[in-house]
Amino acid sequence: MEDEEESTDGAPPRKKLRLSKEQSRLLEESFRQHHSLNPRQKEALALQLKLRPRQVEVWFQNRRARSKLKQTEMECEYLKRWFGSLTEQNRRLQREVEELRALKVGPPTVISPHSCEPLPASTLTMCPRCERVTTTGVDKGSTKTTRTAVANPTIAATLSSENGAPALQSRQSC
Repeated sequence: MEDEEESTDGAPPRKKLRLSKEQSRLLEESFRQHHSLNPRQKEALALQLKLRPRQVEVWFQNRRARSKLKQTEMECEYLKRWFGSLTEQNRRLQREVEELRALKVGPPTVISPHSCEPLPASTLTMCPRCERVTTTGVDKGSTKTTRTAVANPTIAATLSSENGAPALQSRQSC
């Protein structure tokens, strides 16, 4: 620890203060309890350590600065690791997008659970009242209700279909 008091009469600055192990231990213990001292605590600690109050004050200032620097270094290291992880994830996702673009996949499809036929996802609609899933016919935009499943499984498992199966739902059909 340096004694920051310099003489004003042109004399060379004082030598660096060397603390004993016991003084260092007591200062560190005090720092763990209080990161800053009030004037009364500073005086009491200076008497106990046989130092000037200004020396104790400067030691605490330096210790706070070292503590803050250490915390900043740890945060910087954490952010570097997080940045590296995000960069790698970004690269992976960009490769995945490029692979998907290279496939030139058609419009998304959904496999019908009843007929096992692929249906274009854009032709599926859901009735907000009864929650039936229906398909919109490709010809002239007509709506055709096929064997449908209820979107909300707590309502019912299936509704009436083209072949006249009885509905398992208590709501009115659309």
